[in-house]
Amino acid sequence: MKTREVIVLTPTTFNELKDAIAENYPALSRQLQKIARFVLEYPEDMALETVAVIAKRAAVQPSSMIRFAQALGFDGFSDMQQVFRTVLVSRSGNYRDRIETLRRQSEGDGADPGAVLADSVEESIHALQLLGEHTSTEDLDRAIGLLADANDIYVLAERRAFPVAFYLTYAISRLERPVHLMDGVGGMLNQQAKNIKPNDALIVVSFPPYSPTVVELLTEQSQRGITTVSITDSAISPVAMEATVAFGIKQQEERAFRSLVAPMCLAQSLVVGLGHRLVARNNKGEKTGD
Repeated sequence: MKTREVIVLTPTTFNELKDAIAENYPALSRQLQKIARFVLEYPEDMALETVAVIAKRAAVQPSSMIRFAQALGFDGFSDMQQVFRTVLVSRSGNYRDRIETLRRQSEGDGADPGAVLADSVEESIHALQLLGEHTSTEDLDRAIGLLADANDIYVLAERRAFPVAFYLTYAISRLERPVHLMDGVGGMLNQQAKNIKPNDALIVVSFPPYSPTVVELLTEQSQRGITTVSITDSAISPVAMEATVAFGIKQQEERAFRSLVAPMCLAQSLVVGLGHRLVARNNKGEKTGD
């Protein structure tokens, strides 16, 4: 099937690049979609390696990498790579090298609890660093505004992502906002979904392998026009493509136990931001009433 022409403005920041990839992903060929997934999953490799090395790791031809860059509005691969390098240069310290060193150390003595702890701590620091660098403050502000405007807030996640949903439900309830954890106990998930009204909002948390139930429910609610906020791993995740606002948190796929530190930090930021927004609105209402 012939794909339609991709027309974009040349991204100048990593956030703009992620947005451009997400917006144009459905129109890309399968080969370019494969590159898009690699680009979002390995931004550090994109910044540090040559086009030949990157193409080999992505299992594509170097010419395909160049076509991908041009499809996003760049003159060539090096122009696109500069966006990744700008992000990397702004970091304090080479986290990738430090984590790789600790990974080798822990492999050499995996039974040492101290090495395991050190590896987990360093990986968490790295995850938080990436979260701060790659999370759009505009998206954060927009998501907080949408949650503040919602009558009721529903939260959905399964398996590994469930603790994030539970925390969000607890923390939002402390703000005295109507919030509902869609836990599906007793097979009641569909009934819980039917309670979502047009002026409500749905928060979904899902990481690979994505829960089919979560993906299906978010898609249904999005098609109904329900405001949806997703916390996931990529701008082209199935729960990001359909969401009103989506946050992509890079995951370490090679790790047996993937950390929830970054998703929890993002969830806490949403809750704290929502609290500030509600207080500001209440104060404004009080002044208006005077």
